[in-house]
Amino acid sequence: MAFEGLSDRLDNAFKKLKSKGSLTESDVRDAMREVRLALLEADVNYKVAKDFTNSVTERAIGAKVMESLTPAQMVIKIVNEELTALMGGTQARLASASHPPTVVMMCGLQGSGKTTHSAKIALKLKEQGHRPLLVACDIYRPAAIKQLQVVGEQIDVPVFEMGTENPVKIANEAIKLAKDHGYDYVFLDTAGRLHIDAELMQELKDIKASVKPHEILLVIDSMLGQDAVTVASSFNEALGIDGLVLTKLDGDTRGGAALSARAVTGKPIKFIGVGEKLADLDVFHPDRMASRILGMGDVLSLIEKAETALDEKKAEELEKKLRQNKLDLNDMLMQFEEMKKMGPMKDIISMIPGLGKKVKDTDIDDRQIDYTMAIIRSMTMKERENPDIINPSRKKRIAAGCGMQVEDVNRLLNQYRSMQKLYKQLNGKNSKKMMKRMQRMGMGGGMPGGMPGGMGGFPM
Repeated sequence: MAFEGLSDRLDNAFKKLKSKGSLTESDVRDAMREVRLALLEADVNYKVAKDFTNSVTERAIGAKVMESLTPAQMVIKIVNEELTALMGGTQARLASASHPPTVVMMCGLQGSGKTTHSAKIALKLKEQGHRPLLVACDIYRPAAIKQLQVVGEQIDVPVFEMGTENPVKIANEAIKLAKDHGYDYVFLDTAGRLHIDAELMQELKDIKASVKPHEILLVIDSMLGQDAVTVASSFNEALGIDGLVLTKLDGDTRGGAALSARAVTGKPIKFIGVGEKLADLDVFHPDRMASRILGMGDVLSLIEKAETALDEKKAEELEKKLRQNKLDLNDMLMQFEEMKKMGPMKDIISMIPGLGKKVKDTDIDDRQIDYTMAIIRSMTMKERENPDIINPSRKKRIAAGCGMQVEDVNRLLNQYRSMQKLYKQLNGKNSKKMMKRMQRMGMGGGMPGGMPGGMGGFPM
């Protein structure tokens, strides 16, 4: 995940501060030197890194910090606040026209992900009840129109195209159609180049002058590193962009592009791409990202993921069965299916305060969930509803049916019985006492294949 290296370096810098009972000005400056090096290693622009650490140092050497009972915590609090400010301070929302449609012009270099992220944002808006329209204004790149049509079909959003007609005319005709057919958002997927040139910028300027978009979003590949600053500055000077969309923040990118591009242009980051799927797009929250960089977790984003991914009706049914102590392996399978919708397990755990650092070096294999689900699916419906009937011969059949070992089947059944026992006791008189015991046991141990304790058993 992006910023992982930065998070590690900052953590090491703060450990030195935490080991001291009181802080001197020298301690703070030494720590900020470490922070500056961490930012530079993360590909943050030198001037941005220098200004950031100077601002933190100025605040951190104040009397209130030095006299605090926990000065190290106060310094970390200041870094958190300054990091949040560096990334924009508050969430920046997508523009909304008073008289629809809202026209959003997507721009960026070729290969940055404009086409895919046009569809990703359109999908997010569609899920909120809007009616977006995708417009193919890239008439130069081979198969650009076809690519937009493919992603449009995948999210069931219409695509307007006029072949190799002039992009300015295409944009205007699309807006006319949107007004006539009630589309409230129009996304102009404009052409890109492998590098910035006068011809590209002139075309984008012509489109802007003609259609007067309500929002101009620059899509930047987070793996560009220092080049992201040059790209962002050039597009902003030529077009006057309104916001940034950062892609590939789920990869090994060091993340400095996010901090640098925003700081240099003064334009907010509005969306971040966190995966290859069209649903893998997050609204950017500076405060939440700062917390994650500093290893403080991101509970709000975790809750939002759960609310989006989990079926409320299924959750209510599960709660009812839990209270009646009637959970079976079908319920276990259903919960695993719901959990997988939320994304990779390591990303989910990283959002939980205190757990992110503990599992960052742990190899969490999401296939273990698939293996567990395969074992359950290899059972008959009668076996899932009443696991007690599963005798040695049935275990052999189940293991053979899913390509696993009998030991794996036994492990799953033992885990299930442990959970049943815990839930039964939770529903009894000593529920508070058992809740503490349940927490100590990590929700019933690990999954087959060695998933860490606390994420095994029935997902909560």
